[in-house]
Parts: sequence; C-alpha cells; structure tokens
Amino acid sequence: MPLPILSRLKPKKKEEDKKWAIILFELVQDGMQAEEALKASGYECRVVGPPPEVRVGCDLSLLIDAQQQVGIERVIQDLEIPYIDIVFPKIVDLRRLYLTKEVDFGQWMMVRCGNVKITYDKETQVIVNVSGGAGSDVPNITQNLMGKKLHEAAAPRTFGFTLCAYSADRAYRRCLEIVGEGQPSC
Repeated sequence: MPLPILSRLKPKKKEEDKKWAIILFELVQDGMQAEEALKASGYECRVVGPPPEVRVGCDLSLLIDAQQQVGIERVIQDLEIPYIDIVFPKIVDLRRLYLTKEVDFGQWMMVRCGNVKITYDKETQVIVNVSGGAGSDVPNITQNLMGKKLHEAAAPRTFGFTLCAYSADRAYRRCLEIVGEGQPSC
C-alpha cells in the first residue's frame, strides 16, 4: 500500500503524456458496441477518427490507454466484438483525432461530429439547424431535434441507427456539455 504522502507527490500523467493505442474496426456498429462495453466495464475510451496512416475499415476507432490494452482486449474478445487491429502510433496528436468540433457564431453555437452538424441558439438553447450526413435516418433525426430545447430533445441514438445517428448523438451530447447539462463523454 503506497504511503498517502507519496501518492500525493506522484504527478498524474497528462493526457498528452500517456501512451495511446487505437482499436480499428471494420464496421461502425462494432465500434459503437465496443465503446458501450468498455465504458460499462469501467475502461476509459474515446471515439476518434483513425489517423490516415492506419485508416482501414470504417471511419470510427477507439482511443485507449495502451497500458489497459490487455484488459480491454479481453472485454472485446469475451463479447465477440470483431475488430481489425490494435495499433500503437508513435506520435498521437489527439486534437487531430477528435470527432467533435465547435464553432461559435455569436448568437449560435454549432457542434460538428463527422459530417453532422447541430446548431443551437446560445440564449434560448433551441436547436435551429441540423445538417449533414447521408444516412437514411438523417431526416428523422432532423425532424426530432429541430425547434426543441437541448434538454427537451431526445438523444439521436434513441431513434437512429447509422453512423450519422451516432455522429448526431455525439454532437448532441457535446452541445449538452457546453450548456452544462450533460456528462462529459470520453
């Protein structure tokens, strides 16, 4: 058991100092299932776009702490979730991998994830635009979000099942985080 005073002196690793691994998937659904399983098992992970030098399969991968790779791989294999590979890039610029981006237009805030964008009025928190994506459920997502306050709208993943629905859900959750009504996503 470490001495309490020593454990306080040991600096925590900063995100950029960690060794990272990236799990690559052939299918979006496998990446989504793996993310849910890992979070439920207590592992930290973050959905990212794979860097171009290792991009194969779909455009969804999981960024994990390389030191947790063995346990994470066990969870994924126990659930028989297929994946292509786990790669260990030499240098990872995390900002380049994150799927969500925000643009502040003054009165409005736009959050983009992949090709899907959600824009809301910062004062009223009403969703004023949903655009992008080519999934078959995008019209349904748009219909269910437009004109609703962020905290009153249903999460896009509850009524959509494509990569566009997943991206819309990530953008929606990020909007909630920005206005202080959502839990930070990993």
